[in-house]
Parts: sequence; structure tokens; C-alpha cells
Amino acid sequence: MTTVGILGGGQLARMLALAGAPLGLRFLVMDTSAEACAGQFAPLLVGDYRDESALAEFASRVDVATFDFENVPAESAQWLSARVPVFPNPRALGLAQDRLAEKTLFRELGIPVPAFADVGSRAALETALAAIGLPAILKTRRLGYDGKGQFRLKPGVGNGDSGFGEAEAAADAAWAALGPQADRVGLILEAFVPFERELSVVAVRGRDGSFRTWPLTENWHVDGVLSASLAPARVDPALAEAAIAHAGRLAEALDYVGVFALELFCRDGELLANELAPRVHNSGHWTIEGAETSQFENHLRAVLGRTSGATSMRGHACMLNWIGELPDSVSVLAEPGGHWHDYGKSTRAGRKVGHATVRADTPEALAGMLRRIGDALGRQAQVEPVIAALSR
Repeated sequence: MTTVGILGGGQLARMLALAGAPLGLRFLVMDTSAEACAGQFAPLLVGDYRDESALAEFASRVDVATFDFENVPAESAQWLSARVPVFPNPRALGLAQDRLAEKTLFRELGIPVPAFADVGSRAALETALAAIGLPAILKTRRLGYDGKGQFRLKPGVGNGDSGFGEAEAAADAAWAALGPQADRVGLILEAFVPFERELSVVAVRGRDGSFRTWPLTENWHVDGVLSASLAPARVDPALAEAAIAHAGRLAEALDYVGVFALELFCRDGELLANELAPRVHNSGHWTIEGAETSQFENHLRAVLGRTSGATSMRGHACMLNWIGELPDSVSVLAEPGGHWHDYGKSTRAGRKVGHATVRADTPEALAGMLRRIGDALGRQAQVEPVIAALSR
């Protein structure tokens, strides 16, 4: 029996293990915490990702390795790859960990991106602001996710009586917030994009180079954390084709194996790449019930060298993320297309603790289900943007 090793023991590893059970797979999860929720469904090895003795034990017990979040040290993945097959490859992982390298590759591949600049000092921030202008976002190059490690520089920050220009005042505030991290994780300044829509391509590439995507997904975020996803996104087919083409070029360039997500902004009919997530992705959770083959099963098929399953949809689907605490499941499970996922985590502000997927055969039926769920849970603000999108 094949054993798949997963570095990282969060909800993504948990859902990979659940998807792998029907395939006859065993799993070993490695995480720094004994409380990692994937440990409820698979053996858990607790250890530091940089501890070579722990990594050696991990490698000795698995046939192939993957990871469930992109902040696993790329050098640890590289060390493992000399002892056991690792997919996606450490290069793809390392690239996704550095926003500057990531944006640079996008640009080299002809994938449009917002203006950006490397920021290594306070003086470099001023130079970058002069070129990019306000508003802009200062981000850590490494270790940021779900809105963490970011500071938005806005016009009007300066005090008119201070004698400082608004750009200088904004730079002061941004540097005070993130400057102390510059030496450790690096910084990048990006132009703020006044986008109309946030979209993602969730795709899978096999060891043999085969490439499939699920239908384009539209996403809504609150405070930098995904709130809801709708598939298929109601967009012009040409826009969807362009997004898929961007993802295909990226996968080919990285010799990528497994599932990944390419996050995109849409502005004035143009797509701008935001970031690459080198793993199964929150915006693809709807695929468990809403597609012929889920992102989790297809990731496992890919890393094992098996043929990918069909990615076609089963009607229309919306995923609702539960952040901080779980609401009551009754209203979701009362719907004929309602599906509930509890990650088995303790509650904490800002923590992803579960999700629900609602599936229907028509946009109108899906909108009706979401309206009833939103009313029952007092979450109208979470479902209303999705309902509006379904009426386009």
C-alpha cells in the first residue's frame, strides 16, 4: 500500500487524507504541532520542518511527499527530494514563497501584473512610491498569507499642518509597520488594483505534463481572508480562456506536478495576476461536491503519477468559509444541495474552522438556497455578493 507524506497538518492535509482513503492510500502527516487537525485522520509526526532527523524519519516512512501550505521551508523540501519524490517540486515552492520572484516570473511569461518594486530600505520605499504612486500596498516578500504581512498606503494619510507630503507620511506609517521585518523577510511595493472582481484558476498538472482546470471561480474576501467562492464564475468565455492560458504557461514553466491556484484581479476587462498558491486551495473546496473529481483527489492522482480525473462541474456551486467559529449547521444541511465541513479545530478569531458548499442545478436554485441560509444564520452580507453575481 502506498503511503503519501504531507508536510503540514492543517485542514488541507486533512481533506487530502479523506480524499485518499477511497484510493487505498495511507498517509503520514508531519507538523510542528501535536494538535494539527489532520492528525485526527492520519498518523502525525511532530517535528520542526528544519530538523533533519525528523525529516529523515518522515522520508523513511513514505513513498512520495507533498505539502499543504506554502510556508514549509523550500530547503527542507529540497533536502527531502534527494531521498523521496516530492511534488510539487521545491523550485515551485520556493518561487511561491517570494512575492518578488513570483511577480518577476509572471512578467517574464507575459502574464500581466500590477506595477511592483523591490524595497530593501526606507530610501528604496520612497523611490518605489515615486514610480508607482498612491494608493499602493507594501508587503513582506515572504511568510505573508490571508492578508497578513501587508500595509496599504493611501492618499490623505499626511497631516496638512505637518509639513510632510502625503506620500512621505504614508511611507513613514508603512515603514513603521513593516520596516523592522525588511532584513528578515524582504519587502515589495505593489500598485493597488481597484479591481472589479477577484478570480482564481484552480488547475492540476500530472507527471506526464497533462493539464486540466476546473471552471473559473469568483471569490470574495473580508479582511484579506476568503469569505465565499462561486463556480463557475459568470464571465466572458474569452476572459476564462485567457486565465486558463496564464495558468498553463505557469505550470509548464515550473514543470509543476499537482494542484495549484492562480489568483487574479479583473479590472476593465483585463486580468492581472496576484499570486500563485502551490497547493490545493481554499477557492477549490467547492470541487468536493461540485465537480466530477475534487481538487484533493486530483492532487493525489497527480503526485502518484496517475491519470487526472474529469474536472467538469455538477451544476453550480458556492463555498462559504467559516472564520473564527462555526455557525449552526442546520440551515445548510436542510438544503438538498447543502454540504458541511467541520475541520475539527478549536475556535479562534481569524482562524478557518470549516466551510459549507451549496450545490444546485441552476443559478436561480443556488441563489434561493443561499438566501435562505444567509437569513437563517444572519449572514446576509456574506451571501449577498454571490447572489448578485448569479443574476448577471
